[in-house]
Amino acid sequence: MTAIGLEKTFVLPHEKVHTFKERALHPFRRSGSDALYALRDVSFAVEHGEFFGIVGRNGSGKSTLLKCLAGIYGADAGEIYINGRLSTFIELGVGFNMELAARDNAILNAIMLGLTRAEAEERYQRILDFSELHEFEDLKLKNYSSGMLVRLAFSVMIQVNADILLIDEVLAVGDAAFQQKCYDEFTRLRDERRTVLFVTHDMASVQRFCDRALLLERGRPVMIDATERVASRYFELNFNKQAAAPAEGEIEAPPARRGDGSAEILGGWFANERGERLDGASQGARTLLCARVRFHDDVRDPHFGFTVIDGDHHLVFAASSVWQGTPTGRFGAGDEVTLRLAFENWLAPGRYFAAASVARQGSGQDVLDYREQLASVVVSGTRPGGGLVDLPHDLRIERTARRPDVAAAERA
Repeated sequence: MTAIGLEKTFVLPHEKVHTFKERALHPFRRSGSDALYALRDVSFAVEHGEFFGIVGRNGSGKSTLLKCLAGIYGADAGEIYINGRLSTFIELGVGFNMELAARDNAILNAIMLGLTRAEAEERYQRILDFSELHEFEDLKLKNYSSGMLVRLAFSVMIQVNADILLIDEVLAVGDAAFQQKCYDEFTRLRDERRTVLFVTHDMASVQRFCDRALLLERGRPVMIDATERVASRYFELNFNKQAAAPAEGEIEAPPARRGDGSAEILGGWFANERGERLDGASQGARTLLCARVRFHDDVRDPHFGFTVIDGDHHLVFAASSVWQGTPTGRFGAGDEVTLRLAFENWLAPGRYFAAASVARQGSGQDVLDYREQLASVVVSGTRPGGGLVDLPHDLRIERTARRPDVAAAERA
C-alpha cells in the first residue's frame, strides 16, 4: 500500500441552515465558513507483511487518513495504491443494521468485506466463538452494548482473511479480557506477516507489534521511523506544551511561596549535562535541576533543597545540602548563587514540577524562601510501565525444576 501527497479538507460553516423556510426567508444571507485541513501532503509506503502504526494526538488526522485509505472519504488530492483486498475496522457499528440480529449482521458484513455467502455462513460459528456472543445471537443489535458491538465487528473482520487490515483504536471500548484476545490475534497476524495499519494512542502496543510508525500532527507527517523513536517524539508532542491557560473568568491560583525574605529564589530550570535549558528530557540522560538565589541579608551556612513531584502531586524525590554534611558558607546581602542538582533521569514518562527552598541552619524550618512550581520538565520515554520511575534493570529467567515427564521426553 502506498499513499502519495494525500490532502483532505473539510468546510466548517459558521451558520447552518436547517429548514427550507430559513433558506426562503434569508436567500442572500452569507454565513461564511472555515477550512479544516485534516490531511496535508501525507506520503508513506507500507511493505507487504508489515505491521505499520499510525499515531498522533487527538485531531491529528489519523482516522481521516484511514477513512481515505478505505474509500470512505475521497481525498482532495494525492494518490493511493492498494494491492490486495482490504478489511476495515474503523468505526464502531459502521455497516451494522441495528434492527437486525447478530447472525444477519455478521453474514452481511462478511459478504461486504469480500466473502461469498457460503463462506460467510461457514465461518459464522467461528465468529460467534471468538466474540463469545452465543447467547445473544438472536438479539437485535440496538440492544447490544458498545463492548458487544466491538466483539462482533472485530470477530467478523479477522475471519475475512483480507490481504490488508485497517484497524482504528476502537478496541479501547472492549473489556480487558477481550482486548487480550485481540492482542493475541495481533500476534498471530504479525507472525503470519499479514499487512496491518494500526491506529492507536497506546505506545506500548505500537512498540510491541509494529515494525515502523507514522506520526501525524495537525494533519502533517512529522516522522516515519522505528517505533521507539516515534514513541519518544509522540510523548514530546503530548507533554512539551505549556499548561493550559485558565478559562475566561477563572482566576489562576499562584504557586505557593513562603519565607521571611532574607533570601529570594529568582528562578529555576532543567538543563542537560551541557547546561542547555530543557523543556523536555529523555529517559536515561543525565539531567540538571538548577536555581538562582539572591541573598538580601547576611546568612551563614543556609540549607538548600529541591523536591520534585509528578503531575498527580506525588513526591518523586528530594535532595538537600544537609545530607552532604559540609557547611555551605557565609553569604552577604547582594550575593547570588546558582544551585545545580545533577541526576540520572530514570523518571517515568510524564510532566514533573520542581520546588526549591532556602532555610537557616538548624532544623530547616526557619525558611528564607520557598517556591513551588519553580520549573517543570516533560520526560519522554518508550517504556511507560506505570510506576514513578523506570529504573535500569536486568530481568533474568532461570529454570529451577522441570516436570519429570517433560524431562524424560526431551532425553528420549
